[in-house]
Amino acid sequence: MKPIRRITSNDDLAKWIDSDAYKKIVEFVEALQDSVLGLTNESPCEESSTITTLLKILDQVQHIIDANPVVHEKNVSRFGKVEFRDFYNQVASESTGLVSLLTDDIDTVTEANTYFIESWGNCTRIDYGSGHELNFVCFLLCLHEKGVLLKQDYAAAILKVFTKYISIMRNLQKNYWLEPAGSHGVWGLDDYHFLTFLFGASQLATHPYMKPKSIHNEELVEMYYKQYMYFECIHFINSIKTVPSNQQRLSIRWHSPMLDDISSARSWQKIKDGMIKMYKAEVLGKLPIIQHFMFGDILKCPAGVLEYNEEEGNDQLHDHDHHHSEMNNTWGDCCGIKIPSAIAASESLRLEKKPIPFD
Repeated sequence: MKPIRRITSNDDLAKWIDSDAYKKIVEFVEALQDSVLGLTNESPCEESSTITTLLKILDQVQHIIDANPVVHEKNVSRFGKVEFRDFYNQVASESTGLVSLLTDDIDTVTEANTYFIESWGNCTRIDYGSGHELNFVCFLLCLHEKGVLLKQDYAAAILKVFTKYISIMRNLQKNYWLEPAGSHGVWGLDDYHFLTFLFGASQLATHPYMKPKSIHNEELVEMYYKQYMYFECIHFINSIKTVPSNQQRLSIRWHSPMLDDISSARSWQKIKDGMIKMYKAEVLGKLPIIQHFMFGDILKCPAGVLEYNEEEGNDQLHDHDHHHSEMNNTWGDCCGIKIPSAIAASESLRLEKKPIPFD
């Protein structure tokens, strides 16, 4: 069965939070997080045939990016570049064949393929957010539920597969100027991702001397960003929060106050535990994100949630409040509101040779 959207109201959301599908996702994310406890991205881990195939699939996605270059390099629009749609459509056209490399079970391919396609962003709005990132984890979860991805694959699934997925997403974000889907702005962790922080905190949880405040040490970030996902996030954020005229780096205390607040925690273990709680509240528990989530036979729709006409779309049916305060803003895409990316702002201003207008 091809998964479809089903959550349209706060009543549906409550049923979702109490559902088996919600529980499966939380337990899977927690297990993945625990699998990389104390490990670096370079730590040795077993690479099964499933992991090898997943890496080959991601290689093909990278080839598709290369095959769809941005034509108008000097276009200084702050919004996403339309060539992303060519990339997305090619991924969608090739994805069934790619996912079929993992299993010949047509039902598994159909469901996993839907999550795989959704994990690259939205081709209409040319944006990406934590809801799309969630789809990639659900793609892996489908493989696990059908015995394709085994528990002994978990560490490699994060250290090899997920990190490669993030690397490709960074490429997409920079190449096509993907817009953040419902960004928190400064009151968030990252315009695009959440799980990188969740898994990254686990990598650092047992570190003998690296403390959370280490994210403010630029030399340490530069030294370790290839080894730890959390530091990669900080490095990425720092790289785009610059003044183009002289590439002066802005303080993380100024542009990312939530990350600054988190860095005052006593230990990475506290951050690791807190990230799971925050993920449940700010991603899995937010209607503007979960209204776009799809259910099939593997991840079943919560009992009591009614079907609706998919052709009518979901946007006209949800009933959440659009008048959020900054602290109540959500992590997911909502109603097609376009938000220029910091990447686009930085790059377009560099091309125009103007400073970033922080005010």
